[in-house]
Formats: sequence, structure tokens, C-alpha cells
Amino acid sequence: MRASRKPQRASHPTPRTTAPVTLPFAPHSFRDFMLYERHAIDAARGFVRLYMRNAWPVVRAYERLLGPPFPLLKPHRLWYRQPIYYMGNHLAFAGDGEEIAIPAYAEGIDYELELGFVLRNALFNASPEEAEAAIGGFVVINDFSARNVQHEEMRSGFGPQKSKHFRNGLSSVVVSADEILPRWRDLKGSVRINDLLYAEPSTADPRWSLGEALAHVSRSEQLYPGELFATGTLPGGSGIEVGRLLDVGDTIEIAIEGVGRLRNTICREG
Repeated sequence: MRASRKPQRASHPTPRTTAPVTLPFAPHSFRDFMLYERHAIDAARGFVRLYMRNAWPVVRAYERLLGPPFPLLKPHRLWYRQPIYYMGNHLAFAGDGEEIAIPAYAEGIDYELELGFVLRNALFNASPEEAEAAIGGFVVINDFSARNVQHEEMRSGFGPQKSKHFRNGLSSVVVSADEILPRWRDLKGSVRINDLLYAEPSTADPRWSLGEALAHVSRSEQLYPGELFATGTLPGGSGIEVGRLLDVGDTIEIAIEGVGRLRNTICREG
């Protein structure tokens, strides 16, 4: 059954709208995993195509001759040994219907369709089974990204910073865990830009289970109810994969069956 908690007003500033924006809860933190190898490879290919144009002919020729993926497009070896994630800005979530401003330093922004999940119980050194049982509910998340900035930040070795922390989107209803957990690997999604269907990603074939991912985070680290997590982008669920970033005036709508949908319009900063 759906969670009965009514939406509450976000406890952080929401300067890009004149109407009250409601979020289903105020996240206490935000960690975003990267659970999908195909997204990682296809997004890396998109980065090369857009920002490493001298290398793009080499990658394209290799993959035409020998088949994909070009070896350097695969995730770092650590990705295959343990779940990896970055810490996002939990105070920067926008609600359904809110405008999303392109940062002044960005050349357009990208969308990322992700399945989010929130803790209802504390965790510390949890087993995967204990960690999965601590999930309280699910949401749809749009992890907006300034890709031109992200490219340089990732090359620094310190991970994403200004490329990610300006804004994220959160759907308006939390769906209870008992509805989604048994089938979380079998959910279908959709991406529409200006009401045109661009992709139909799915949650299939993650590298790690949600329990394994949460258990890893809880190693010698206390986790609390209200902390928010996301799977990372579903394969095909971002513009850099399909060659379509967002600009002023675009409306992006993402959805995951049984979980919800999230619609935002892109505007200028200021």
C-alpha cells in the first residue's frame, strides 16, 4: 500500500518558484550509487563524444572493428569490487512542477532517471538482509548534472562537485517498500522531453542489490532514518547517453511504473 504520510513543505529554500513546493519528506542526507554498468559505459562514451573530440574517432573505430565497449570506457576496477557512490546536496531537492535553473557556469544540463529509496530504521554494520529490511519507501529522483563541469571535476580525482550540487528532483509521493522491494529489478521507466518519448529504461541488471549497497555504506558508519539513497541512472536514462541535453524552455518528465513521475521545466538562473 502507499505510504499515508502527507506531503510536507520542504525545510530548505526553494527560490525558483512562487508557489509552495511540497516534498514527501525532507532528506537528512543524500548518497547516490552507480549500480548499472551499461549506463556507466554509455555515459562515458557520451563524454568522449562531447568533450574529448580528438579521442572520439579512435573510440568509434575500435568499437566498429572489435565491438563495444572500448576498454577505457568501462568503470574503474573498484566499481566491480564494491558499490560506489557520491554524497549529494540533500538541501537542493526540487519538487514536481518546480522550475530547474541552469547554473551560470553550465552549458545546458542533463537529466538522470533514478530509483530512490529512504531508510526507516537505523543501520550500523548491517548485513544485506538487515539493510534491505530497513528501507521504508521508494521515490523517483532526477539527478540533474552540469556535464561540461563534471568532466573536469571527475578528472581531478575528487568526484562531482558543482556539477551535481545545484539541484535534484524528487517525486511527490513515497511508495511503501512492500510494494516495490519484491520487484524492484523489474520496473519500467520512461523519459519524455517536451512530451516526446526519448527512452524507456528499466531497473534490470544492477551490479549490486539494494541490501548489498546499503550494507556497504553502513560499514563502521551509523545510518539514520530519513537518509535518502538512489540507484544511480538507469541504463538509457540520461541525455548524455542519447545525445540530448536540456536547455531553457525544455520540460523533462521522468517516471517509473508503480513509483511515480516527476516533471520539471528548465529556466535561466536569476
